[in-house]
Amino acid sequence: MQRVIIDHDFDVPVEAAFAYLAEHENLEPLLGAKVTRLSDGDDGTRNGPGSAREMKIGPLPSFVETVTEVVPDELIRYRITKGSPLRDHEGELRFTPNADGTAHLHWEISFGGVVPGVAFIVAKGLERSIPSGLAKANIPT
Repeated sequence: MQRVIIDHDFDVPVEAAFAYLAEHENLEPLLGAKVTRLSDGDDGTRNGPGSAREMKIGPLPSFVETVTEVVPDELIRYRITKGSPLRDHEGELRFTPNADGTAHLHWEISFGGVVPGVAFIVAKGLERSIPSGLAKANIPT
């Protein structure tokens, strides 16, 4: 199993960082993937539990991530539900306020690979792309 852990501080309040990262389409530049929304949440919210996105990275086959849990302004959990060379994939974005009122993000992703070595390669790619994308994110306040 691979585990990717990203910690990032934003210059915006938790509510703004959460709202930005909850939008599926905003993940495109963070992950270097083409993101297509497939469905809104089962609870009637746009990005709630059950909302799903198709992701395509370069020439690799596309896969689907589905949001499994949302606590507004605190937590987003998701997992790959279709079409990936990864297994047991789970992601969690946890938002907390810093002392100055800005947002801290703790993002953990864990997964294994169906093919030996693929999980390691994916982990290294995520460790590069996510921090870089977060640093460039233009989050409205």
